[in-house]
Amino acid sequence: MQVGNARYLKPGDLPESVVVFPLSGALLLPGAQLPLNVFEPRYLAMFDAAIAGNRLIGMIQPALGEPPESSNLAHVGCLGRITSLSETGDGRYIAALTGICRFRLMDEITAHQPYRTFRITPFISDLKSHHEEGTVDRPALLSAFRAYLEANKLEADWESVERADNMMLVNSLSMMAPFDPAEKQALLEAPDLKTRAETFIAIVKIVLAGSGDTDSLLQ
Repeated sequence: MQVGNARYLKPGDLPESVVVFPLSGALLLPGAQLPLNVFEPRYLAMFDAAIAGNRLIGMIQPALGEPPESSNLAHVGCLGRITSLSETGDGRYIAALTGICRFRLMDEITAHQPYRTFRITPFISDLKSHHEEGTVDRPALLSAFRAYLEANKLEADWESVERADNMMLVNSLSMMAPFDPAEKQALLEAPDLKTRAETFIAIVKIVLAGSGDTDSLLQ
């Protein structure tokens, strides 16, 4: 997988450990971009260290169903490369991470830093997920997306949507949809692209059913 100026093709291209950025409701998936507004001092320091090193950061959610003060994290996150970074002049960074592959969190590495570092086990199959392109039911996915937009009176750049390949389409739609943290984690942990697309469609159906607007999805 080509991400920014780097290529990640095999296990040796990935780190054994990574700094992690816990953020509830934030979802990063392979090949897609996640914009970030970084302002906490510990995470500014983390981005400084990443830029000086391999430019890699692990996005992960706090553990679901636990109190806000809990330090526990979800078991699966996504490794991202900093592909854009600008200073605002008021002490913030505006950054973008591009997803490389998912990872499973292993043990934490004790370090004298304000941010956390963990050993990880990468999902190597994500580096070659383009072979899954043909497994996605694209018409069903677009139908669900269109129904969701109509129910929420939203618009989309359909020209860009039509140009996107299936991997980019599934992952970008999963990231941009305002689902709750548990639904975001379910999309992240879907075993393959086909299942992620089916999960997205299922979540949209549940959301529309809850709002009493299912007619548009059935058309």
